[in-house]
Amino acid sequence: QVQLVESGGGLVQPGGSLRLSCAASGFTFSSAAMSWYRQAEGKERELVAVITSGGSTNYADSLKGRFTMSRDNAKNTVYLQMNSLKPDDTAVYYCKARVSRGPVIRSDYWGQGTQVTVSS
Repeated sequence: QVQLVESGGGLVQPGGSLRLSCAASGFTFSSAAMSWYRQAEGKERELVAVITSGGSTNYADSLKGRFTMSRDNAKNTVYLQMNSLKPDDTAVYYCKARVSRGPVIRSDYWGQGTQVTVSS
């Protein structure tokens, strides 16, 4: 079965760094587009970053280069390096996989999320 397990969240001071991991299993990881989303208290879930099967990335404009997404196909894992963290980055961070099984068939899978709290 498909499984996505996030880890690496926690409490960090403003200006600090954190690295999130998402371990994937149950599908062909190397062919899947992977994304990070986040949802702050009282706000709608928003896209943070995406990485394609070919390794190209895209980020939310508001991040201004503070976040970096990467993937390691040998480990079936994606990462989110977060630097210069701000209190507004406080949210539950979710990993998502988009799995294609043909030219028109695709499925999305979500992890349970990991809490990131930026506070002094």
